[in-house]
Parts: sequence; structure tokens; C-alpha cells
Amino acid sequence: MKMRLSTAAAGFLLLAGIGAAAAQDVVIEPEQETVIREYVKKQPLASVKVPGVELNIGSTLPETVELHEVPDTKYSYVMVDNRTVVVDPGTRKIIKVIE
Repeated sequence: MKMRLSTAAAGFLLLAGIGAAAAQDVVIEPEQETVIREYVKKQPLASVKVPGVELNIGSTLPETVELHEVPDTKYSYVMVDNRTVVVDPGTRKIIKVIE
């Protein structure tokens, strides 16, 4: 009986962790993405290198990387390795990489 309870508890904790991780994902609405894409086209930036940081959703950019605000959104962006990286300026986490 104790073994079943422990297994059930472990399974519950695992699922709870997965749910918490999924809740942290930021989803950009299509309208917002359109605004970002259009702004980035009009305001091109020089591409920078960020050694040691993989351009994955959820990766954090260091404080040394200058972020640029996208008006009428809550996001910022930067060009890294010739790719537009959309960032949450509060956490500096990458939320979208636009090719």
C-alpha cells in the first residue's frame, strides 16, 4: 500500500512540474507578432554575437546585450547571429526567434 501511494505521489509531482513549466511559456498573439515583424523590418539593427548562449526559447540573455523596445508591445528585441530575437525585457528570457 505504501509503495502505491509513493508511486502515485511521485507521478503527481512529476505532472505538476510539467504543468508549471508549460505555464511559463509565453505565447505571442499573431497580431503582436505582426507588429514586431513590421517594426523590426523598419528598424534594422546590427547583429551581435553572444558567446555561450544558445538561441533557444527560455534562454536568458546577459545584461551586456542591449535590448531594443518594440513600441505598442511589452517586448524587446535584438539581432543575434542575423536572427531577430524577441525578449521579455523583465526577465531577459528569449520568447521567440524569428528567422
